[in-house]
Amino acid sequence: MSTMITEECINCGACEPECPNTAIYAGGVQYELDGKMSDALSNDFYYIVPEKCTECVGHFDQEQCAAVCPVDCCVADPNHVETEEVLSVRAKKIHPEKEFAELSASTSHFRK
Repeated sequence: MSTMITEECINCGACEPECPNTAIYAGGVQYELDGKMSDALSNDFYYIVPEKCTECVGHFDQEQCAAVCPVDCCVADPNHVETEEVLSVRAKKIHPEKEFAELSASTSHFRK
């Protein structure tokens, strides 16, 4: 499932630079997806674009936004439940220039 940012967000911005997929945006900021700009998903606090979130699968063993969030507001989004395979395919689509290693405990929280 995609990660989401709850309304407990204090707008510190710690999460945004940690996202390997550029899926996190400040409240009110439009986001880019497949070359098209779209309206912000939240005007009040940081948000994650579900179609760009891979839960860091292929990159890290945990969601980097959650790892740095000082108020633990980066949580699993129950409205966007996805498998490791779907997230891995998305990561490869987002980063066609990157060669991904086989998924393991160090590149997927599903393998812990």
